[in-house]
Formats: sequence, C-alpha cells, structure tokens
Amino acid sequence: MERDQELADRFEQHRGRLRGLAYRMLGSLDETDDAVQETWLRLERVDALAVDNLAGWLRTVLSRVCLDMLRARRSRREDLVGATVPDGPPRPAGGPDPEAEALLAEAVGGALLVVLDTLSPDERVAFVLHDMFAVPFGEIAAIVGRTTATTKKLASRARHKVDGGPVADAARLARNRRVVEAFLAASRSGDLDTVLTVLAPDVVRRADRAALGPGRPERVEGAATVSREIAHFGAAARHAELALVDGSVGLVIAPLGRLRTVVRLTITDDRVTAYELVADPARLARTHLAVLPDGPLTHDEPVAMPAPAG
Repeated sequence: MERDQELADRFEQHRGRLRGLAYRMLGSLDETDDAVQETWLRLERVDALAVDNLAGWLRTVLSRVCLDMLRARRSRREDLVGATVPDGPPRPAGGPDPEAEALLAEAVGGALLVVLDTLSPDERVAFVLHDMFAVPFGEIAAIVGRTTATTKKLASRARHKVDGGPVADAARLARNRRVVEAFLAASRSGDLDTVLTVLAPDVVRRADRAALGPGRPERVEGAATVSREIAHFGAAARHAELALVDGSVGLVIAPLGRLRTVVRLTITDDRVTAYELVADPARLARTHLAVLPDGPLTHDEPVAMPAPAG
C-alpha cells in the first residue's frame, strides 16, 4: 500500500507537464485527462522501480496513447465528446474543469489549436514533441513508428503548415498586422469613435448567413453603419486571435480552440476597406489558416511557441 502511494506521488509530480503535452496533441481537456489516466494505468502494470527515466517513460507512453487517439479520431472523422474515463487513481474529482480548459487553451492559443487540428496525427505528434517540447527526433521516430529521416520530414511538413510558409512581403504583412490589431482592439472596446479611426469611409462588411444573428443583413456599407455593426461583433471579439487567413492577416474566432468564424480583412492605405465574416462549415474547410509569426521565421528551426503548462 505504501509502495502504491509512493508511485501515485511520483506520478503526480509529472501530471502537469503530461497534461500540457497531451492537450497540445489532442486539443480537448476530456481527451487529455483520458490520455493521462491511461498513462497512469499503464504505469501501474509495469515495475516502476525498473524504469530509469520515469519522465521520459511517461512522455513516450502518453505520446503513443495520444497518437492512437488521434488516429482513431481521424478515422471516424469526428471529435470524441464525453468519453468514459477508466476508473482508478489518481485523477482530480469532478471531471474536466471549464476554467482549467480555458487556461490551457489560452496558454497554447486558439489559432494554434485550430491549425494543429489540420495536421495528420503523425505530423501533430512529431511537431508538438520536437518543436514545442524539444524531444529528439530519434525518440519521436520510435513513437510514430517511422525512421528518423521520415520523422524529420513529418515535423518539417507540419511546421510549414503551422507557420504558412515564406512571407512574400514581410513589410506589408507587418503594416497590415498593426491595422488588424487596431481593428480588434477597437472592436473589443466598443468605442465607436475608436472604431471609426481604423475604417475607410466606404468600408463594406459582408458575412455569410451562418455568421449572423436573426435580422442582420449580409452586407452593409459605410463607416458609420459598419461601426455600429461591429458592436455585434464585439462580443465574439474577445475570443478572436490574429492569424494568417489564406496568406493575409486576418482573425479567427475559436473559443477553446474550436473554430467558429474566420474574419477576412482587406486593407488599403492602413485602413480596413472591407471585412467578411465566414462561418459556413464548407467555406471554413476551404480556408487555409496558419499561425501569424511574431517575427521572421527560419524554416529549418523550431517555431517559437508558448511554454508548456505545468
């Protein structure tokens, strides 16, 4: 009994980091806690005293569990919701905590979670382990069942999807980023005078029907009218993050990393001349999204990412 408690205590020391790793791989706190619990159950079935590097062993087992879950999810073409969790210690009581999931999603970034969902299971595992947790490719290769050279290609392919590839006009991207940041800040503030400063006089707002509430028009024109429309957008703007939308600076609205709406913006002379709200699932599926870098990216190096939770 004392030995069991000691093993549980040792596992608890690693829970936070395991959770952070699993959440980046799975993007769901329900599934994250299932994966961590399964890792604990597998630890119970081995001689833990014979494990020289417990942290590495747990990371490897968790990664394989997550990979299996991602492959199963991909084969079903749908997210797993409300999965039953195996019985057994140690897991916090009460199930997934919405506040905890919100904190995890904020730490990772909604835009990044959305883009990670576009990767294949092997790409996602390779990218998360190498680019976000600095795990050597040789170790990752054993997890995904590929050669080291193929694993490097998986991570490189994932990296290009995540960061969108080389930027043709970095200076223009930087200018447009500042405009979109001002647009988002103004939308969140709800101050019409501030909103007007970032809109061109003849600005046009378009939206597909899925993005609108009842009675709202699909097209409105003119800064005064559009600025009032932005008041409707303001509630969703708190979940919005900058992203590359088909290669241009735009916004994604993705609470807890679940994509709801894409905002395409047209910018001329540092003013927003048009923007469009896209929420139709078929249109979202055709939209290419990437993470907007903080600065120039060297594609042979890992992308700078938030520090793992825990």
